Amino acid sequence: MSGHRIPAGIVTMREAKFSLVRHRPAPELRPFVDHHWVLRWDLSGRPPHEQVVLPNLAVNVTFFRDAAGAFGPGKRPFRYTVAGTDHGIGVRFRPGAFRAFLTGPVSMISGGSVPLTDLFPGAGPVTESVRNATDDFEMVRRCEELLLAKDPVLTAAARTAVEAVETIAADPAITRVGELSSRTGLSRRSLQRLFAEHVGAAPKWAIQVYRLNEAATRIAAEERPDYAELATTLGYSDQAHFIRDFRSVTGWTPTEYARLNRVQEQESRRERIPGGVRV
Repeated sequence: MSGHRIPAGIVTMREAKFSLVRHRPAPELRPFVDHHWVLRWDLSGRPPHEQVVLPNLAVNVTFFRDAAGAFGPGKRPFRYTVAGTDHGIGVRFRPGAFRAFLTGPVSMISGGSVPLTDLFPGAGPVTESVRNATDDFEMVRRCEELLLAKDPVLTAAARTAVEAVETIAADPAITRVGELSSRTGLSRRSLQRLFAEHVGAAPKWAIQVYRLNEAATRIAAEERPDYAELATTLGYSDQAHFIRDFRSVTGWTPTEYARLNRVQEQESRRERIPGGVRV
């Protein structure tokens, strides 16, 4: 996967109020799982913090006190309030590879979620045992035991879906469904069916996710983003169309998103200065 675009994910990571550690999955789960992620935070005596995650195509299975389930790909940012002291673990699946764990198409959980107990009978006690594990590796092991108990199989169709998404991720020049159709050898109609069943998002939206996450990454990294140039690079015919799409996905205009990242960066720097203001 080296060189593939990865959706930006967490907004204003510089100001994230938690520790985030990723772990590779066991070999037998690698056809399905990108990685495990362990989240810990301690906001004792501090106000709650809302963390925002940009839309992406991955299904995440999470083991948290108030969020235990499988969360499908969505079209709006995912917002989660971090408060008090807690921890949990999540499993990020490769886009296109989660169908083996569902009784229906991945589109059935698009923009929503399904409880762990619906996916894995008897998962209630397992959720607590995962959270109560002594360290990250024990949490990962118990998660993987639960997943492998389903005896998942990556079908030929699922593999094709995974490869189609990876084709988008690997090539920023793909900005239209017709271009993806030419690259994969699949008709537009076949792509629509394949993505509904295995990805949970339409091919057009999948392409949009990578384009606009790439835009968010560049806007956050560049001191003075050139929005007209960025729109052209991403295949937009005009800047106004790019701005509308960016806002519909992230909730901010490009200018607002840049300002948000600049403010968060300045506040983060002040936190590192002795005597500085702590947010």
